Amino acid sequence: MANTSHEVLKDELLELLASDTDLSMLTVTPEMVELLIRHLELVDEKNQIINLTRITNEHEAIVLHILDSLLFIAHNPTVLGPGEKLLDVGTGAGYPGLPLTIVSGCQSTLIDSVGKKVNAVKEFTNALELSDRVLCLHARAEEVPEVCHFRFDVVVARAVAQTNVLIEYATPCLRRNGTLLLGKGNPSDEEPQAASRAANICGLEESGRFEYDLPHELGHRTILAYTKTGNPRIKLPRQNGMAKRNPLGLQ
Repeated sequence: MANTSHEVLKDELLELLASDTDLSMLTVTPEMVELLIRHLELVDEKNQIINLTRITNEHEAIVLHILDSLLFIAHNPTVLGPGEKLLDVGTGAGYPGLPLTIVSGCQSTLIDSVGKKVNAVKEFTNALELSDRVLCLHARAEEVPEVCHFRFDVVVARAVAQTNVLIEYATPCLRRNGTLLLGKGNPSDEEPQAASRAANICGLEESGRFEYDLPHELGHRTILAYTKTGNPRIKLPRQNGMAKRNPLGLQ
């Protein structure tokens, strides 16, 4: 990334947040902006050593990392609040989990199957002084119920698998009436049908679909929301790998 000054990046983020009708509903303080930009800079520094992101333009990164993360709660800023428990499946460089933690005040568990990425995110949380609110785990999504002895209020994931697979991953991690939020580019016409069938099997109901156009013509985002309203009709989690080898909802 180009070496644009820290203050210029902060001003750019503040302007984008203020000008976006949906994101402007969020309460983002200057202190939060400081942390959001510092996280972005830490990712850039670490990306010189290990591959964390393909986004190397810092102006695009503000949109594709920070704003894209905050869109998960733009439709309803109260869906995630202070002290509530968030699970980020496939966190990568800490997105969307760390921006959501910074802005909402929640307690977060960030998981990824790649150990180097988890170690990098641990470094970020320590540098940002968020380690008291963030737990980073090297784990697969199917393993979360075994390693976390509690249920989450909100589970989020950004394009790490098909929707029906993510529904299965999230179900045993969610508390009753908890929310699953999935970020997608442009889901295929078939994906919602399989997702609906999987949700029915897992005891979830679709509770919203929110469409956003990213600034600077950097793409489209669909946020899919599901609420856990009942018990799954099958035993979850299944054995590791079953969700991808034999996905629910395809019948």
